[in-house]
Amino acid sequence: MLQKNYFHAVLEATKSIYKRIQKLTLLKLDGTRLIEVALSTNNPYLIINNLSSESEINEQKGFVKLLSGITSMFRNPTAHEPKIEWTVSKEDAIDLFTIISFAHRKLDQVQVVQQA
Repeated sequence: MLQKNYFHAVLEATKSIYKRIQKLTLLKLDGTRLIEVALSTNNPYLIINNLSSESEINEQKGFVKLLSGITSMFRNPTAHEPKIEWTVSKEDAIDLFTIISFAHRKLDQVQVVQQA
């Protein structure tokens, strides 16, 4: 970020989410598949609440969609596209860092239900 290399900063920030989930679950998966398996509502490895009401189940599903959206919108383009063809503005990088910070705060409070 200090070097104004927002493309690389975004890639590294997004990778931190997957690394964190892998460490919590011991799963060897990555990206969307990791998120879907780790935070499933049927047989989860991690839960962000008790999954005891429709609202709590919806919150868990929403968290999965949020993290999957980060994967599709930010991690995959920075991982698979040349920097010259996919630019990241300072404003977009800052906004993404805020979302990733929120995701990490949720992961700070996550309950580990099972490990691989």
